[in-house]
Amino acid sequence: MTLETKTISAQLSVAPQITAADIPALKQQGYRSIICNRPDGEGADQPSFGEIEQAAKSAGLEARYIPITHGLVSEGDADTFGAALAELPGPVLAYCRSGTRSATLWSLAQAGSKTVPDILAATQRAGYDMSGVVRRIANGGKTPTDAPDASHDIVIVGAGAAGIAVAASLHSRDAALDIAIIDPADVHYYQPGWTMVGGGIFDASQTAKTMASLIPKGVTWIKSAVAAFEPQQNAIILDGCRVVKYTRLIVCPGLKLDWGKVDGLIDTLGKNGVTSNYRYDLAPYTWKLVQNMSSGRAIFTQPPMPIKCAGAPQKAMYLSCDAWLRRGVLKDINVQFNNAGAVLFGVKEYVPALMDYVEKYKAQLNFHHNLISVDGAAKTAVFEVKEPDAEARRVEMEFDLMHVCPPQTAPDFIRVSPLADAAGWIDVDQSTLRHKTYDNIWSLGDVMNAPNAKTAAAARVQAPTVAENVIADISGKSAVALYNGYGSCPLTVERGKIVLAEFGYGGKLLPSLPGALIDGTKPSRAAWFLKERMLPPIYWKAMLRGREWLASPEHPDLP
Repeated sequence: MTLETKTISAQLSVAPQITAADIPALKQQGYRSIICNRPDGEGADQPSFGEIEQAAKSAGLEARYIPITHGLVSEGDADTFGAALAELPGPVLAYCRSGTRSATLWSLAQAGSKTVPDILAATQRAGYDMSGVVRRIANGGKTPTDAPDASHDIVIVGAGAAGIAVAASLHSRDAALDIAIIDPADVHYYQPGWTMVGGGIFDASQTAKTMASLIPKGVTWIKSAVAAFEPQQNAIILDGCRVVKYTRLIVCPGLKLDWGKVDGLIDTLGKNGVTSNYRYDLAPYTWKLVQNMSSGRAIFTQPPMPIKCAGAPQKAMYLSCDAWLRRGVLKDINVQFNNAGAVLFGVKEYVPALMDYVEKYKAQLNFHHNLISVDGAAKTAVFEVKEPDAEARRVEMEFDLMHVCPPQTAPDFIRVSPLADAAGWIDVDQSTLRHKTYDNIWSLGDVMNAPNAKTAAAARVQAPTVAENVIADISGKSAVALYNGYGSCPLTVERGKIVLAEFGYGGKLLPSLPGALIDGTKPSRAAWFLKERMLPPIYWKAMLRGREWLASPEHPDLP
């Protein structure tokens, strides 16, 4: 049987018990050192370390014996293992009965230099679950006390739109609840406004408020980052290994903008004509570039789904084109919309109106084009093109302006947690938003895996759904509210007009207002007025304060 080694880092791989006969193959694979973490005599069919050491030396490999009794990895053991990794020539293969002890030793040895999510991700990729030692990892490899630093009835992870809205909704229903919200940020952003900043309509400062001014009164703010979850113990591990216990947990930290997934992008953001309305500090640069551009090529990109606000990449294009058209320079600008997907918008009823504007602005639609690298200094970008029934190819394009929508994933500490599905998103029932495995956990906002549009409007409806269901659970009842997948995407097709896309699961149209007021499938000034004048105060003064205007969830018919 071929020995299976599992790579944890560039320096270390781990494996189950090896034999002397495996040594030549290990040498051929490039290993230069071996560490044995299994005590001699642990199993009846186990070769001794002496046999392994002799075979290793004969092959020119170094060998070291650091025996660990199963289930008893001490702080000294981890220090010894870390020192051995530093001293031995690599790459190193460490082994025990299954490889778990070796993976554990590496995790604890790295605790002072790597983040908890990075350590958990590395061991998880290799097939090893380090949840049993996550508190020690968070505590720099040392054994912490089991006593929690704080306990609350309800703990909310994340103080973005979803987190503050659900905290306010819960507090408005029962002010006596002991609620804590965990978030390390000092500033809260109205992210839907950044498209308007990039279009020269809003000032960036209009989209930011201090976090302290928004946390509902009576709700405890724990200003810290989450390192890991222990759902079996109803505990959250914070950075620094502080432990917060809960009776019920709501998880809504948003998603991660993965700028680093595009080669060269981080190095050129905010200069060389490369910008993005997905960042507070870059949206003003978008408008500056638009104002200064009078000729050349402008590229607008959209990565594979899921992303927050799926219409935002094309909104940036429409507002830019409208500004160029008004200045009379659009005829001299080559506009390209490079979309990794296969369609302009996922709900077909809105596509005709959008295509009218694509044609009006003479924009070139390039589907199946995914941005993979940028050379800002050379003003070139490379796209991978994966068209149906065709071999993947790469296309290089020059640009003068490029608006980038970055790839997006669940946050690292979510992806490696027991709460995540195989794709890394929080695994919930799409109607009740309750976790499928842990019945005292709920999730909402961009981080969970329900197949809805990831927008602030979706969170506005999800917050009362979760609040009602948590209150029902406290009372010993089943779910009383259902989420229908509602999401809204006000598509700013020109300054003064919007196509107001509102839809739910399966692309079902779910207009909030009567068609006589706003027909969402057609551009309208009324929808623009809603976006520009009404939605910001609704966000700040209603949604984040537990006032649920046009946000009532559906209620099942209960006996």
